[in-house]
Amino acid sequence: FANMLLADEINRTPPKTQAALLEAMQERKVTIGGVDHGLPSPFFVLATQNPIEQEGTYPLPEAQLDRFLVYIRVEYPSDAEENEIMVRSGQKMPEISPILSGSDLENLQELTRQVTVAPAVTDLARRLVRMSRPNTPEAAPFASRLIQWGAGPRAGAGLLAAARARAALAGRFHVTPKDIEAVAAPVLRHRVIPSYIAQGDGIDSDKIVGQLLAAAKQATPAAVSAS
Repeated sequence: FANMLLADEINRTPPKTQAALLEAMQERKVTIGGVDHGLPSPFFVLATQNPIEQEGTYPLPEAQLDRFLVYIRVEYPSDAEENEIMVRSGQKMPEISPILSGSDLENLQELTRQVTVAPAVTDLARRLVRMSRPNTPEAAPFASRLIQWGAGPRAGAGLLAAARARAALAGRFHVTPKDIEAVAAPVLRHRVIPSYIAQGDGIDSDKIVGQLLAAAKQATPAAVSAS
């Protein structure tokens, strides 16, 4: 019952725990003994996964992955970052003080929702999502071969939400196609499941999202692509 929940190595939690977390993320409540307990607002979940060890882990089901807005891959630190990590590891932790209240964050969220999205930009996001669904009329030509499961409706909403946030951080009150392109991989990489053929060919979800983006841009009017 906190505004921010950090689930470290979430793939080590058993299915029952994951199911409880799914309810919290979707319904913003926890049910105990048949009684609903509402979670505070704002509320959001951050989680980490260990991609190396398989023993003792429980892969997250697609339904739960879909509740996360973005999936960010954390690579090895740069030389300078690693040096700073080593230097700081022996230092005393600094005092932590809040910089935003819950109401401040809610106001920023409301401000972000007011960032405008032109119909042509929405079309680009929608086309990108619909092209990811194999064996559908709007699927990309390679979708049936490379994609086992495409992105659901939450993906389109997630693309626009992340693009709005990116535009607001850049000081703009309108979303451009560049915003959609920038957030496509983190929003879609956990929602587009590669097929066995793709995995055998060394094609991961990021490469598939790149191909989908190229196909969606090619099918988008020139005026939008050049924006």
